[in-house]
Amino acid sequence: MNYSDAQLVDRFRQKLAARGSRGIAGIGRQFKIMDDNNSGTVCLEEFKKGMHDFRIGLTPSDSERLFKIFDTQKNGNLSYDEFLYGIRGEMNDFRKNICAKAFKLMDSDGSGVINIDDVRHKYNAKMSPDVISGKKTEDEVLFEFLDTFDVNHTNNKNGGKDANIDLNEWFEYYNNVSMSVDDDAYFELMMNNAWNLDGSKVTKKGWGGAL
Repeated sequence: MNYSDAQLVDRFRQKLAARGSRGIAGIGRQFKIMDDNNSGTVCLEEFKKGMHDFRIGLTPSDSERLFKIFDTQKNGNLSYDEFLYGIRGEMNDFRKNICAKAFKLMDSDGSGVINIDDVRHKYNAKMSPDVISGKKTEDEVLFEFLDTFDVNHTNNKNGGKDANIDLNEWFEYYNNVSMSVDDDAYFELMMNNAWNLDGSKVTKKGWGGAL
């Protein structure tokens, strides 16, 4: 059959979903197996061989097309993050609603943008997946959070930073975070701990000490 790119990706996701949680976990492990030289990326031939070995039911030509779809950087190498994004896609509506709630809470004046300095004093990274796993410290996650937005912000005439974050940029950041969180309930817990969405914390940790 001739599939559009979207249909091919959807077919691939359906085949993984049919295997349940083992499908997603298994394909994640398969990526590490595909990466023969431990480079952190896979080339087209490694990807095609991995898809064949995983018995996902793709033809070699479909695997090649899928690789090109997932290779968003178009550099001929597929990173693990690109691979996960291709598999999981964007956040579901439940997670988007939580992110929108956090953004609205921060956007106290209803301007549609939030100031990165406000974020700096209110963001708590303690429940970040990378912090929980020991991969990064809370400070490292905060600085990464700020740097993510920093690179996207240029101001007017001088090419400096405008220090504002809009909703699309907010969603883009959390879409990347969402890829490493399998469970919606944990995602909700993480967001509540980061932004105190339910108002349960009278005091909370800010960078530089307790607030």
